Amino acid sequence: MNNSRFRTRAVHAGHGLEPSTGAHAVPIFQTSTFGYGDADRGERLFSGQERGYFYSRLGNPTVRAFEEKLASLEGTQDAVAFASGMGAVSALALTVLKPGDEVAFIGPLYGGTEGFFRHILDKFGVTVWEADDLDDLAARLTPNVRMVYVETPTNPTLRITDLKRAADLAHSVGALAVADNTFASPALTRPAEHGIDVVLHSATKYLGGHGDAIGGILAGNADLMGELRVTGLRHVGASLGPQEAYLFLRGMKTLPLRMDAHCAGAQMIAEHFRAHPAIRAVYYPGLPEHAGHNVAARQMRAFGGMVSFDLHGGYDAAKAFLNGLGLFVQAVSLGDVESLSCHPASTTHQLLGADTLARQGVTPGLARLSVGIEDPLDLIEDIERALEHVTVAPTL
Repeated sequence: MNNSRFRTRAVHAGHGLEPSTGAHAVPIFQTSTFGYGDADRGERLFSGQERGYFYSRLGNPTVRAFEEKLASLEGTQDAVAFASGMGAVSALALTVLKPGDEVAFIGPLYGGTEGFFRHILDKFGVTVWEADDLDDLAARLTPNVRMVYVETPTNPTLRITDLKRAADLAHSVGALAVADNTFASPALTRPAEHGIDVVLHSATKYLGGHGDAIGGILAGNADLMGELRVTGLRHVGASLGPQEAYLFLRGMKTLPLRMDAHCAGAQMIAEHFRAHPAIRAVYYPGLPEHAGHNVAARQMRAFGGMVSFDLHGGYDAAKAFLNGLGLFVQAVSLGDVESLSCHPASTTHQLLGADTLARQGVTPGLARLSVGIEDPLDLIEDIERALEHVTVAPTL
């Protein structure tokens, strides 16, 4: 199966016909426990001497099919699923970090991730610092850095990071290279192909794609995934349920087709509004003037379904714009078939503080758009109507 092309693996990887019934869709194994037959086998299962299912917090066939499909799509040896993206972030940190270690990241990150790094890890004696860019990262790396963490494109400014260089820098000091691939999905970027050690997803977004399930997943080499499974599931208990895993499996079958529609719509919107007088800047890596366009073109199949507008007039302008939208539902998630919109500075990134937001370019006038699979012309008309609510100061 791993020799098949991406669209084929999106449909078939991770499962075949269910052996006892012949069902071609993965059944929802809605059970808390699995009988293991005898005490000796129970001991072997609990000690890890034998692989098998005995308690759904630690492993479930529906969840396992989701893990195997994602590992196939990302091109990694294995994957471990969690109850949320933040469950995956937490499990990773608790597994690989210890007091005295340092984490370096290039921002902005998703607000929950950055908040966890800045406000939780220090309680465990882990130092977290932000690099301005890869050059700054290279200048400041020391052997104390145990994890280099990047998003590309970043949330919500759509900044692009060269994944190969980030991985090479991390490995130069023996650190783990981690990439949040939520915004791109494996349909557009596969970070492991560029040397990244651990790939993270909020499966809630593009993997599921329908706004009806919450989950997270990590992918990487088999040994590390085994450690993450013990820490994240056995000890922390951030376990994904089988119903959610079933929904992710269903969603991922159409991932490449959906991503084509997301990307085509986002490209059209970015190009249409790049010179609108109410908009100070359009952030989309598919525009040639985007600072990361050349790197994105090298490591992405297409440029994604997210577009951000920085509007003249700050928060009042952003609020008027967002409140004027009709097809773009105001909601803090992304990656759904429906178009969504939000104001990051007051929602997803609110807890980071004004100074951090200003430094990272998450301005009061920034509006984030998750472009769905609707007809792009309808979305453009919706945005045009919403921009009529924005007052543009006359040029003197």
